[in-house]
Amino acid sequence: QARLVESGGGLVHPGGSLNLSCAASGFTFSKLPMTWARQAPGKGLEWVAAIYSDSSHTWYSESVKGRFTISRDNEKNQLYLEMNNLQPEDTALYQCVKSWPNSDHDYARTHYTWGQGTQVTVSS
Repeated sequence: QARLVESGGGLVHPGGSLNLSCAASGFTFSKLPMTWARQAPGKGLEWVAAIYSDSSHTWYSESVKGRFTISRDNEKNQLYLEMNNLQPEDTALYQCVKSWPNSDHDYARTHYTWGQGTQVTVSS
């Protein structure tokens, strides 16, 4: 059974940095694309960053491009998100997802494997 467990969230001041991790198990991690998503209170789902199985291609939302870096270690079954210059609007629950982003968020929520999430709060 596929399982994803995120860690690394916390409280940080504006301009600060955090590194998120996602431990994957129960499936062949090295063969699948992976994605980071976030959802802030009262707001909809936002795809943040995604990466091909072999790390040959990455994608970022415009809101985080240039500040966040997605990476993975297929030997360790780990997905990472390095977040720099964090701003209050980055405050959200961050989840890793076993798939590439899908514009149909309802389909993604019901058909993809999601971690429980790690909370990131950016506040002075």
